[in-house]
Amino acid sequence: MSWFTRTRTWILIATALVVGAVAFLAFAVFGIHTLFIDDEVDEAAPVFDSNASTSGLASDVMTTEQAAEIDQAMIDTETPPSEQASDDMPAPEVVIEASGSFVDRSHPAAGVAQVLGDGTGQRFLRFEDFETDNGPDLNVYLSTAAPDAPAGEFNDDFIDLGDLKGNIGPQNYEIPLDADLSQYQTVVIWCVRFGVAFGAAELVPT
Repeated sequence: MSWFTRTRTWILIATALVVGAVAFLAFAVFGIHTLFIDDEVDEAAPVFDSNASTSGLASDVMTTEQAAEIDQAMIDTETPPSEQASDDMPAPEVVIEASGSFVDRSHPAAGVAQVLGDGTGQRFLRFEDFETDNGPDLNVYLSTAAPDAPAGEFNDDFIDLGDLKGNIGPQNYEIPLDADLSQYQTVVIWCVRFGVAFGAAELVPT
């Protein structure tokens, strides 16, 4: 084998190794391929333990229990006042406690984040008309930092609600009972791997 042939062989081997290493870093480590693949979800509105549920805006949706109570009140008109007061107690009703629109950070982001509650203390964070870029290790954070804060502040003091279920579509995340939303007022789509925010939304009480 000539010197030229041996040299060419080593160059080809080295090139293949470099290409393989670059591909491994891009796909396995940096997750570049996720930018070109959308994960679409379409979750129905959350169902609360109280059985108060909603499909979209639920403040004007009557639950089965409420309807039954109204029917009973109409039928049993001679119930003693003390007992009737108990029967007429309204069932839990789902309302929007806070909401805010997503703004771009390191990537485009759109949609609305809503805090849904039924008055029992249980709350869900729901995304409507949501869309952002896909990426590796995306999580949903509640942060004390403002939506326009430097990216490094978003993970200084935060509550992790879990992995982002999809970069497109409506989805729900249960909020811990002890989460103080007067402090954790910003929703952040956070890339754990690279420490950047894809988008953020300020939760404003309604």
